[in-house]
Amino acid sequence: MDHFQYQNGELFAEQVPLSKVASKVSTPCYVYARATLERHWHAFDQAIGAYPHLVCYAVKANSNLAIINVLARLGSGFDIVSGGELQRVIEAGGDPSKTVFSGVCKQPWEMRAALEAGVRCFNIESVGELETLSAVAAELGKVAPVSVRINPDVDAQTHPYISTGLHNNKFGLPVDRALPVYLQAQQDPNIEVSGVACHIGSQLTELGPYNEALGKVLDFIEVLAEQGVEIQHIDFGGGLGIRYHDETPPSPADYWSILHKQLQSRNISIPITIEPGRAIVGNAGVLLTEVNFLKSTESTHFCIVDAGMNDLIRPALYDAYQEIVQVSQRTDVEEKSYNVVGPICESGDFLGKSRSLSVRSGDLLAVRSAGAYGAVMASNYNARPRPAEVMVDGDQIHLIRQRESLQKLYEGESVLPS
Repeated sequence: MDHFQYQNGELFAEQVPLSKVASKVSTPCYVYARATLERHWHAFDQAIGAYPHLVCYAVKANSNLAIINVLARLGSGFDIVSGGELQRVIEAGGDPSKTVFSGVCKQPWEMRAALEAGVRCFNIESVGELETLSAVAAELGKVAPVSVRINPDVDAQTHPYISTGLHNNKFGLPVDRALPVYLQAQQDPNIEVSGVACHIGSQLTELGPYNEALGKVLDFIEVLAEQGVEIQHIDFGGGLGIRYHDETPPSPADYWSILHKQLQSRNISIPITIEPGRAIVGNAGVLLTEVNFLKSTESTHFCIVDAGMNDLIRPALYDAYQEIVQVSQRTDVEEKSYNVVGPICESGDFLGKSRSLSVRSGDLLAVRSAGAYGAVMASNYNARPRPAEVMVDGDQIHLIRQRESLQKLYEGESVLPS
């Protein structure tokens, strides 16, 4: 249930027809359903139930203030990867003490801001990062809570660009190299060892890689215990996949079931942190776009729309499939197989290929599963303003990001003096 459903041939977001959203804010625009966002967060929280845990929404998936605020109201924690994301969490009413700071290249100013805000934990990924964090903490007279991110060398069986748990990925440390870092941290007066972290990738649709990775993490925790290093929490990251086309990803309940079995089998009750992003917000959003022109060549029918790769880069960047549907279902137009393309001057500018549509110029299309890694990755390429964003709440339409003006495109730039 994603709260984008047809009613009498018209696609609605909750109780609002998407044609009404387009009429109010124009296209292209992103539209999110609050009910879906909340339902998906609760699915993780309720699956884990009474076991001590914290669900930290991965802000990188969609960092709009309204998205963060809705989740903060539910009691969510947050997983951030930059000082900018930290500022967004604070501005949106999120709790820094429920915020985990991940990422391979935190800058000293970001570490300083996070320490002053009182984040829950830093997930560190190198000796250099540990030493820099220690120096910043000493400068502030604070103690920095840390977890070391373990790279378990587990194949997540996902796109290579979003795989993070193999030995040739830039993320984390192999177990044999992580142990000395923990021992160094244990002796550092500016550092408090808090947990162990692991994240193997994104858009996982099988549970096997999770099971294998957790087994390696728990083995490592036993090694740490033998060395006198006490772990207060396990951060097992996110990465659970969603349905874009014909995938059948496991549910949050299935995901927790395999984790819990391993914890029980070893008689471990250490609190756990998880960091879902795409699985919470991905199917809570669509990209709404208007058909401008239709044209055909000898080999291909093109449906030319007003949204391009600058608005939604996933198809061009990952060759990702996202379902494209008509906002108003038609029976008066011949169905054809179209390549749905945008206005950007790149042959790679497409939203979908070989899609069966019955459309005319002026019709509206919705690109589904666009809540994650959509607006947050939008750019101004070809000097195009980034699209508006809308949150639907029941029968209410809330503009949560204004469409950029042309003047905003060059704000902060200047020409040379005469």
